[in-house]
Amino acid sequence: MKRLSFIVAFSLLLFPSVYADEGMWIPLLVGKYNLDAMKAKGFKLTAEDIYSINQPSMKDAIVMFGRGCTGELISPNGLLITNHHCGYGMIQYHSSVEHDYLSQGFWAMSLEEELPCPGLTVTFLNRIEDVTQRVLQGVESDMDEAIRQSMIQANSKTIADSAIANSNLTASVEPFYYGNQYFLFVYEVYSDVRLVGAPPSSIGKFGGDTDNWTWPRHTGDFSLFRVYADKDNQPAPYSAENVPYKPKRYFPISTKGISAGDFTMVYGYPARTEQYITSQAVHQVANVSNPVKISLRQTRLDIMKNYMMSNDTVRIKYASKHAGVANAWKKWIGERNGLIRLNAIEKKEALEQQFSQWVNETQERVEEYGYLLPRFSELYGQREHYLKADDLRREAFAAVEINRFALQFTRLVEEYYTGSEPDLALIEKQSKGLIASTRRFYKDYYSPIDREIFQMMMRYLSEHLSDSLQPKALKGLIQQYNADWQKITAKYFDESLFADSTKLIYYLSNFDRKAANYMKTDLVYTLNAQFDSLFNEKVVTPFQMVNDELTVLYRTYMKGLMEMQPNRIFYPDANFTLRVAYGNVEGYSPCDAVDYLYYTTLEGVVEKSQMGVYDYEVPAKLLELHKAKDYGRWAVNGTVPVSFSATNHTSGGNSGSPVVNAQGHLVGVNFDRVWEGTMSDIMFDPAMCRNISIDIRYALFIIEKYAGATHLISEMTLIQ
Repeated sequence: MKRLSFIVAFSLLLFPSVYADEGMWIPLLVGKYNLDAMKAKGFKLTAEDIYSINQPSMKDAIVMFGRGCTGELISPNGLLITNHHCGYGMIQYHSSVEHDYLSQGFWAMSLEEELPCPGLTVTFLNRIEDVTQRVLQGVESDMDEAIRQSMIQANSKTIADSAIANSNLTASVEPFYYGNQYFLFVYEVYSDVRLVGAPPSSIGKFGGDTDNWTWPRHTGDFSLFRVYADKDNQPAPYSAENVPYKPKRYFPISTKGISAGDFTMVYGYPARTEQYITSQAVHQVANVSNPVKISLRQTRLDIMKNYMMSNDTVRIKYASKHAGVANAWKKWIGERNGLIRLNAIEKKEALEQQFSQWVNETQERVEEYGYLLPRFSELYGQREHYLKADDLRREAFAAVEINRFALQFTRLVEEYYTGSEPDLALIEKQSKGLIASTRRFYKDYYSPIDREIFQMMMRYLSEHLSDSLQPKALKGLIQQYNADWQKITAKYFDESLFADSTKLIYYLSNFDRKAANYMKTDLVYTLNAQFDSLFNEKVVTPFQMVNDELTVLYRTYMKGLMEMQPNRIFYPDANFTLRVAYGNVEGYSPCDAVDYLYYTTLEGVVEKSQMGVYDYEVPAKLLELHKAKDYGRWAVNGTVPVSFSATNHTSGGNSGSPVVNAQGHLVGVNFDRVWEGTMSDIMFDPAMCRNISIDIRYALFIIEKYAGATHLISEMTLIQ
């Protein structure tokens, strides 16, 4: 058997010396592969300033905020800034009709007024290490794939466990380039995080769904939190005795602002990109999956909005849910349009043709790579069937809130049907957890919305999902009521235990075999159990098998592409690990006769407020500040800068990422991409791909002049 001797040679191919704004780079390797390009664009610092384990560096001021955003520290007292939409769930958590922080904003005027955020964590990166050779120790080139993965998992666990032995750290080993390279990431997690400040949604979410994913933007998309630690500055659960965290490093803030062409760096946690997928994969995104998902989400959004506009209580309950549904919906529209405009499928096909010709030049390449493209074609043909079904499961069946809710009860109920004596201690623990979950669910639940969504989604599913994947309970309802969906909906909700919180909590508080039997025969539980069982057997398992084999193919395909194009820039796909992206402040031209500037100002906020659009409501106080030109030190040419665009390559997860200038000073907080560039997760277009950031001066203006929270400004280090 041949050893994997290509490991070292492969690592030399990863980062050829090609300079471009495209790419999301591993901080550990910036000094070796990116620093010259960054300096050519204006960067003034060293690689050690970006990432170091020997001294405090920028990485120590950046956190993974929650489970899907980035945040950064901006004071020596643990003050953290991220996006308003990243903090939205916690702002909503603390909101009520009496204290509507979504509409009115929230500002803690002292440490004592800062609000605990249960379940919210921030995660600091401790270090990164290339562990490829250790992960692949004992792996052979012709090894069975299952055995190979088992060995890799075992090696990875050993490496991660060793890295955090006798510490409070966490660690993971992550694959890069589909498993051609592996890196160890060691983290420190803080769980006492408190809400400090948030502008009203009419500032923090200004433009709403109307402006989401678009430019020009006028959104004050920021919120403030504080990280707390124990008296030794170590992670600790929430306690009144905890004190503000003292960071190793925090970002000084530039009040000078930005100009066209200025260097910018975005440093954060991009979630997922797929830059190296084949033409068949792009086709399935653009022409199979996205159109269906877009249509189904449009229906849900329309239903939610109708109820939200007529009832303030419902508006608060569903504000975060509506925003979550809308975010992906609009992104998918822009992504599809961008892929079509770029002729992405044709470009991928051209690359594959080039690859095929290169492979056929030698018999050795034919033996190593010749099977790849035909097998890709076969697997993607199989995958399309499963993809369609999975989209319907996610976007139709799981769109019904009560369906997702009911699935949480499976383990508890089935404990009485294992064939052995039930674990009473486990049942008690699960029951208590589900009581808490039930209360949380019903806090932000409005049955009329869910009923209407059920009616529309399940009708669509019944008409488009193959008969073999439709549960007997669903077929029975359709037959019993002759496809009258109003009657089906009434039956589904009116007779279900899961639609009655009081009754459900009663049964959970006294959970026994009788309660389990009652719950198991509930129509909602039955339908969900049948649907889950069918999908696990007929979709989830074979779909995963196809995707697993595709991943194996991509591992070899990536190796071949890099051998074929040794001078091409091959940056790793995003996988929610810390990355550096760099570029310049720049506008763009999205279509004929339209040229966008790189910045927006408060004048645009006021102009939009006069259009009569719901998403463009502006707080009276902000209008008063504008009318009086009361901008204080944040005035620039008679107004206040709001947002700016730049050429940094970003993705989901980069929300809240710091945007720094050539000196490493904070100039903005990244919050979006332009709509014409949302296909950048799959194909980057330097002419159209722009990230959007709130100008930090607008955030400071809101904090100081709008909120009067001058004590927060005093914590920060401002650089002229």
